[in-house]
Formats: sequence, C-alpha cells, structure tokens
Amino acid sequence: MLSYQKASVFIVTLVLAFITYWGGIAEAVRRWNVQEEYSHGFLIPLVSLYILWEKKNLILSSVTRPMWSGYFLILLSLLVYILGELSALFILIQYSFVMTLVGLSMIFLGKASRYTLAPILLLLFAIPLPYVIEVVLTAKLQLVSSWLGVQVIRLFDIPVYLEGNIIDLGVYKLQVVEACSGLRYLFPLMSLGFIAAYFYRASFWKKAVIFLATIPITILMNSFRIGVIGVLVDNWGIAQAEGFLHDFEGWIIFMACAGLLALLIWLMEKLTTGNSFADVFGVEQYSNTKSIFQEEDSSSSSRNMVIFSLTVLTLVSSFGVTHYIDNRQEIIPEHNALVNFPMKLDEWTGYQLPLNNEVETKLAMTDYLLANYQNAQKQTVNFYVAYYETQRKGESPHSPRVCIPGGGWEIAAFDRIEANGHPANRVIIKKGTQEQLVYYWFQGHGRIVANEYINKWYLLQDSIIKNRTDGSLVRMVTMVADNETVAQAEQRLLSFMQVAEPKLKQYIAE
Repeated sequence: MLSYQKASVFIVTLVLAFITYWGGIAEAVRRWNVQEEYSHGFLIPLVSLYILWEKKNLILSSVTRPMWSGYFLILLSLLVYILGELSALFILIQYSFVMTLVGLSMIFLGKASRYTLAPILLLLFAIPLPYVIEVVLTAKLQLVSSWLGVQVIRLFDIPVYLEGNIIDLGVYKLQVVEACSGLRYLFPLMSLGFIAAYFYRASFWKKAVIFLATIPITILMNSFRIGVIGVLVDNWGIAQAEGFLHDFEGWIIFMACAGLLALLIWLMEKLTTGNSFADVFGVEQYSNTKSIFQEEDSSSSSRNMVIFSLTVLTLVSSFGVTHYIDNRQEIIPEHNALVNFPMKLDEWTGYQLPLNNEVETKLAMTDYLLANYQNAQKQTVNFYVAYYETQRKGESPHSPRVCIPGGGWEIAAFDRIEANGHPANRVIIKKGTQEQLVYYWFQGHGRIVANEYINKWYLLQDSIIKNRTDGSLVRMVTMVADNETVAQAEQRLLSFMQVAEPKLKQYIAE
C-alpha cells in the first residue's frame, strides 16, 4: 500500500518530470496535431491511464519497498535526455521521458511496477519518429505499396504501367504520394495491436503474433486500397481518388485492418484452445476494499526518504541542466550568402533556380543554392547546396537517397566513393529510359562526410565540444545522355567538382 508521504513525494517528482521534459512533450503534441500519421497520439495517454485505473487495486495492494534499480534507470534516462538535447534529437528526449516514468514507478511502487510497465511502454507508440527515419520508411513503403497495388489492378485485366510511385493507367496517372505510403495505418494499427496483445489473455507467442501481424496487414491492406482506387479510377474517373471518397476509403481499410486482427485472435483460439473471443479478451479484475493509504513505521519511512530525496534532487538538477542547455547561446558562424555564389566557373556558366515556397518551408534551411551550370558542349550539371545555421530540434538536411525514389525515379545503384579527394555518395537513378548520375555529401566544420548517420554523430560531438550545429548538404546531378556512358557523365561531374568545390569552401563555415 501507499503511504501519504510516498504519494505526496510521487506527485512532486511527477510534476518535476513533466517540467523537465516539457519541450519534448510539446514537440510530440505538435506533431500529433500536424501529422495525420501520429494523430492517434492524443488517444494513447488516455488508454494508458484507463489501463492503470482498471489495475489500480492490484497495483496498490502489491506495493513493496522502493527499488534502487529504478533510481539508476532515472540516471540513465537523464543521460539519454541530455544527449537528446545536445544532438537535437527529440526522439531521445521523448524515450527518456518514458524511461523516467518507468523508473519512478519502480521507486514508488516497488515490485508492483510490473503491473504498470505495459501501460507506460504503450506511450512509446505516441512518440513520432525522427524525420530522417520517417522519410526513409515512407519512401520504402511507397514503393512496396505501389508495386502491390499494381498487382491488384492487373487482377482485373486492366493494362497498367508502374514508374517508381506513379501508376500509369493510360488516360489517368496516379501518384502514390507520401500520405498513401501506409504510415497513417501502420502507427495507429501497431498501437492497436499492442493494446490488443495486452488485453489478450494468452501465452506470449500468441501476443507476439498479434502485435507483429499489424505490419503485413497494414502493408497488404494499404496496397489493396491503392489497387481498388486504381480500378475505380479506370472505370469511373479521377474523382474516385479525390476528396471525401478517398478519405472514406481510408477509414474503411483501417476498420478492415482492425477486423483482421480480431479475426486472427479468433482463429488462433479456435485452432489451439477452443476458447471463445470473450473468454480470452479483457482486463483481469481485482477486488480490494481496503484504504489505499496506510502509515509507514518510522524505520521504513527513513529508508524510503533517502531514495525519495535523491530522486527529487536528481530531477531538480535535470531541470537546471535543461534550462542551461535551452538558454545557452549557440555559436552560429557567419557565412557568405549562397545567392552570391559565382555563376561563372571556368568553362561552366550557370543560372539560379528558385524553390517553390512549399518545398522551401518543408526543408527549413537557412540558405540554399539551386543552379544549373552548362559547359562549352551545352552539357548540364545541377548544383544544389542547403545550408543550416542550426540543426537543433529536428531541422537538418534531407538525404537525397530518401527523396530520389519519388516522382518515378528509382535508385539503380548506390555506392560510397572517394571523389576529388573526399568521400561522396554516388547514385545512379533511372526513370524509364532516362538515367542520371548523382553525387552528394554532407559538409561543415572543416569536414566532408558521406554517411548521414556518421554525420549525426559528428553533430552530437560538435554540439557538446564546439556548441555548433551548423552544416550543409551538397548535391550534384547530371543526365546520362543516350549517346554517352555513365563513365563519361562521371567525368563531367568530376570536372565540375574541381572548379566548384574551392569556391564552395568560402560559403560554408569551417
């Protein structure tokens, strides 16, 4: 049982935890509000609280002395939190918050925390993915869903051609955009699968099957939806893929996914135990009419106050660290505006291209250069530089490897090479008979890095040591003409790099 003293200190520590992690919590709520993929996040805390309320009698009757392992878990979570603050990764801050809640449960409930673990871990499904991971996942799901959707269309003997994410029906062309990748089903359905597995009174392997089944169910049903939309468009026009009907079809598919989960539970029970759905699904009730509060003896109270005081002191200290990190003046070096980058580089003559407002807003860079350069033979190299003066809290370059597969382009080859004396990513992309060669890398702080994850590691290092998070993405693209080889196009890129890079160093802070 809980003592009045323990309950009071628990409330204080919980408030301190919310204050410390408020920035991460607010960012999660913001993304729930603006991204439909995470709109289910508003419901997850409510479901978690409901489960805890239903289990309250069992939890309160099982309270034991504090577990010191909970305090060490809080220390670890605060280390993760500090890394998240310094590296501009909200996901670390948000995961740290969940770890802190588990630690507090272990401290104040003791072994009864085994009943609170699942409801607290449910909060993980409300945490949005970092943009870089989300975009990679979206791109891969787009391609898979597009391909499977085309197979559904072909089952109806409809001639169809697939170019990347574009489904060509002849008269109509449907683009499987990011919103149709399936993430809007995957995250809510995985949350539903976790909840269903929790309420499913069965062995662990059955619970695991229910949860893991949400992934193939989502992909297959989303692909089926895309295929059905293609069939409807082919027969009744493009209106079938727009507006209310399009959204309504989405709701039908999600409900069908939930129905398939329920059907899977029913089938597993019929094939194993023979139990009915009602027999294996629900919350185990525990009746307890005693008061939830009781007085502790003085010796127990003194021992508990040691760990309680340390917990409060640790959270207060973490709040101080938060305040320092959030309010420290980040060093933002001066840089020459990229609009002034020369349009004449030896034999290369260029002209600048503007990004549309929507793309510029989405990329959220501080400064950029987008230009086409032509040599004496009228061969073109597209040159793009995105500069970020700060990459704190999610603002960072979007990897071309992620963005390329949209719009019908497919990655035919990907390698990491040495080009002009530094590492670079070399990508060959194809769209029908068209072929392009792409070089890109990340540049800043006097280093050039090809791997985006290593670049993130350097970002963390520099944010701690140098108090800087500025950096740039550099990309060069050239078309492989019908009458030339990839090797010839590559020589063109290398030739442009040799004259462009020395100038670029003047525009990217060392």
